[in-house]
Amino acid sequence: MPAIEPPPPLGAQDKPTLEGLETKWSNHWETAGTYRFDRSKTRDQVYAIDTPPPTVSGSLHVGHVFSYTHTDIIARYQRMRGREVFYPMGWDDNGLPTERRVQNYYGVRCDPSIPYDPDFTPPASPGKNHIPVSRRNFIELCEQLTGEDEKVFEDLWRTLGLSVDWGMTYQTIGTRARVASQRAFLRDLARGNAYSAEAPTLWDTTFRTAVAQAELEDRERPAAFHDLAFARNNGTTVTISTTRPELLPACVALVAHPDDSRYKDLFGSTVRTPVFGVEVPVKAHHLADPEKGTGLVMVCTFGDTTDVTWWRELQLETRPVIGWDGRFLADTPTWLDTDTARQAYAPLAGATAHAARQHIVTQLRDSGALLSEPRPITHSVKFYEKGDRPLEIITTRQWYIRNGGRSEDLRAQLLERGRELAWHPARMGRRYEDWVGNLNGDWLISRQRFFGVPLPLWYRLDDAGNPDYDKPITPDEAALPVDPSTDVPAGYTPDQRDQPGGFTAESDIMDTWATSSLTPQIAARWEDDPDLFARVFPMDLRPQAHEIIRTWLFSTVTRSHAEHDSLPWSNALISGWILDPDRKKMSKSKGNVVTPADLLHEHGADAVRYWAARGRPGTDTAFDPKQMKIGRRLAMKLLNASRFATGFGQPTTEAVTHPVDRALIHELARTVRHATQALDTYEYTQALDVTERFFWNFCDNYLELVKARAYGEDGHGQQGTDSARTTLSLTLGTLLRLFAPYLPFVTEEVHSWEGHTSSLHTQAWPDADALDQAAGEDTPGLLEAAGTLLAALRKAKTDRQVSMRTDVQAVTITGPAPTTALIPYLEHDIKAAGRIATLTHSTHTDEALTITVTL
Repeated sequence: MPAIEPPPPLGAQDKPTLEGLETKWSNHWETAGTYRFDRSKTRDQVYAIDTPPPTVSGSLHVGHVFSYTHTDIIARYQRMRGREVFYPMGWDDNGLPTERRVQNYYGVRCDPSIPYDPDFTPPASPGKNHIPVSRRNFIELCEQLTGEDEKVFEDLWRTLGLSVDWGMTYQTIGTRARVASQRAFLRDLARGNAYSAEAPTLWDTTFRTAVAQAELEDRERPAAFHDLAFARNNGTTVTISTTRPELLPACVALVAHPDDSRYKDLFGSTVRTPVFGVEVPVKAHHLADPEKGTGLVMVCTFGDTTDVTWWRELQLETRPVIGWDGRFLADTPTWLDTDTARQAYAPLAGATAHAARQHIVTQLRDSGALLSEPRPITHSVKFYEKGDRPLEIITTRQWYIRNGGRSEDLRAQLLERGRELAWHPARMGRRYEDWVGNLNGDWLISRQRFFGVPLPLWYRLDDAGNPDYDKPITPDEAALPVDPSTDVPAGYTPDQRDQPGGFTAESDIMDTWATSSLTPQIAARWEDDPDLFARVFPMDLRPQAHEIIRTWLFSTVTRSHAEHDSLPWSNALISGWILDPDRKKMSKSKGNVVTPADLLHEHGADAVRYWAARGRPGTDTAFDPKQMKIGRRLAMKLLNASRFATGFGQPTTEAVTHPVDRALIHELARTVRHATQALDTYEYTQALDVTERFFWNFCDNYLELVKARAYGEDGHGQQGTDSARTTLSLTLGTLLRLFAPYLPFVTEEVHSWEGHTSSLHTQAWPDADALDQAAGEDTPGLLEAAGTLLAALRKAKTDRQVSMRTDVQAVTITGPAPTTALIPYLEHDIKAAGRIATLTHSTHTDEALTITVTL
């Protein structure tokens, strides 16, 4: 592609400005294809990034800006190091967050029983009562709204300066993602890694869907202990304490610790439940805690995950009473087979758990089985991370992928994969180990929702219309993607759908993580574009937040291990959270987020990026606009310093001959070396620190020191002037490249001032060895001495409340030999910078440096 001329500077160089740089340069980079991926490069020449696809369910917040800037810093650095950077962007637009946003935005809810209406238009003013629509209408609304959100997201990312190849975007609900997700599932099914089972399932009653272990969070909730009397056959009673008395009709046993002497004579016997009078066994199990409550526990199907363990290991009955909607079953359960039990259950039918608890407590109190009034407590309750109500456990048929939760061998393999991965920071690997080591079940991937990738399955129906779940019908990979609700399996006709002897569709969709776990394969066009895949996979980097190590990172490792027998990438760069002023994590659910558009407008993209770069890998960082102001000051100073340094035109020589200039270039080489080592290990904050420290010293001391010589005013002759101008040009060019990953707009603007037709961001990273070679002989300590002398002169003038431009009659310097021996190298520059008429110095043995200034 021929070089595209950069746009002219926004204003005259005698008054540079930051305003308008984002629009100017983002448009130019897109037109010029600056960040377009060159797929002719071989794998060893490529640096590939598995960019996190942001959830398209509203607006981006400042936490996104924070972490995505970190990724972009690395991308820009690797590009300048000579790597061809594969940097795509995806949109995570399926799943529950999108559904919830669509429901609220359009005022609708999905009802699969309603037929499709091709002319449906959502209400102009959505009300509280959502209108039911068909699944197809609902999905169309999801696609419409996410498309609008994606455009807004892309515009903001461009304003921020992400160096993404915008020709390589994807959607997690798009065709390519659906094909990859269904292909991976079918292969997992074929190798035995995917399976279905009827089992107790954590269930969100609001969304009416199953929830995986990785999506749980514990929240403190008020509750109360209720002491209940169970009747023994000998006429006595035993007492249990429970926080969920409403589950009495689901009681299947009482359990105590096998060593609890209070209950040893009970093991093997039965007791009767209060109110309902159902006979249940008393069992021993080591998980019962003798110190908790009375030490005797009521086991119900199902109150919590421990109930599931006892039910499975003690082979207890299954007596569910709560349905998918979170309400008690309308029909009286068959095991409540007496008139008394049926009458007791009647007020519970169709009730919520809260209402049922009130009914049960009243019945217990009236029967005398409630031994004391409820004792209030606060305890931890499991929630779906996006849900508003406590989870229930109900028995359903679900699909799972093996992840080591039930296999010690697979668990060991996945732990070893985590140890192969380079973690940045290294301590984050511990979180992976802790999660995998404590898994208690396989990965539940099916969801009872609407907007997602369908599980590509059908089931044969026998002559009575019953499905055969053990032998699902699968499509050929060439037919993917499929929607079982509308597509027909091979060998069947549409009229056989849901008919005896015909087939029925799997109605569940995949969990959003089942698709997101394949982002490397989706972005790299696995199987669809083998040439591209071979050039970028396994990738180099997965950047992400630390709280989703257990979900996104682990699930991606699991899928890659199964399909490719390798890690999906070699490095994991983990970002911390953004904290509000109260040190709480910013999140939409907490209502404490800051949206970035106003920040970018007020401070500029480079300033916001500067703030983000101050957050070290894996470290939670406070939201601090003051840092953005510092970043804007840095960008403005870079403009002004560059105006001075470029004001002399191109130097006529490449020779650096003056000792001060040589010392500066050697210090610059050390800065480059340090910054390079830091960025090579993903310590982008450290690299910025060392660069910024050099830059301010360059501005505050060197520019003042060399100004007169650069203008040819201090009597050093042309050689001294040429050396100063060459040093200014060389230093500025190096600093622009060092700052380029952090401040892409202002550095590109300055780079354009000298008529360059190619982008700064495709230039080579500075070479420390080349700088040392250009500088020649070094004079250690010279820059430090110059800084000390200039600081003393400034202080003297400040103390006497005179202008820095005030002439000085004489300066006398007395100090140790190592310092005074350097003064001859500095004398002309110091005198010019300080407007000093006479400068004298002497040496003494005292380590203190004394400077006397006479105005």
